[in-house]
Amino acid sequence: MARIYTRTGDGGETGLVGGARTSKDSLRVHAYGSVDELNSVLGLARAFLKDTELDSFIEELQKELFVAGADLAAPGDPDKVPRIAKEMIMALERKIDKFQKDLPPLKAFVLPGGGQAGAFLHLARSVARRAERSIVALSKAEDISEHLVPYMNRLSDLLFVAARAANHREGKHEVEWHA
Repeated sequence: MARIYTRTGDGGETGLVGGARTSKDSLRVHAYGSVDELNSVLGLARAFLKDTELDSFIEELQKELFVAGADLAAPGDPDKVPRIAKEMIMALERKIDKFQKDLPPLKAFVLPGGGQAGAFLHLARSVARRAERSIVALSKAEDISEHLVPYMNRLSDLLFVAARAANHREGKHEVEWHA
């Protein structure tokens, strides 16, 4: 049986795709670490989703986040590394439009919450925003795929709509706040 631990990171460095080593507190590691955290929060949301359409869709997002993580963990242009593509961004926009058409129009800010699944999807949205900020910071220091920032921006919008959709489909009340 292969061991899960390698001890190669005990000195505070980790390996990137292609073999390069970098500090575990680098901007790149922060960025893909936030994407990994987002993926975990989505798994938590799925544990409470009762709607099979939303659950299946969130599972697909989790798979795409592995692509985003690989894209971030592979500086330069290593062969055979999946990348976030423009079509993936467009697919997120189509899903936003689809979910949003069934929701009541927004008249105020929505407080994060509702049912358990909706609340965790709101949490996922805020983690997605943090991941986006990390990716933007990385983009100022190093070259990254041009599609990563727009993808994360759209993904956080989608997670907001998905949280509202989960709450709406479960009959959970959204609390509005007027500034």
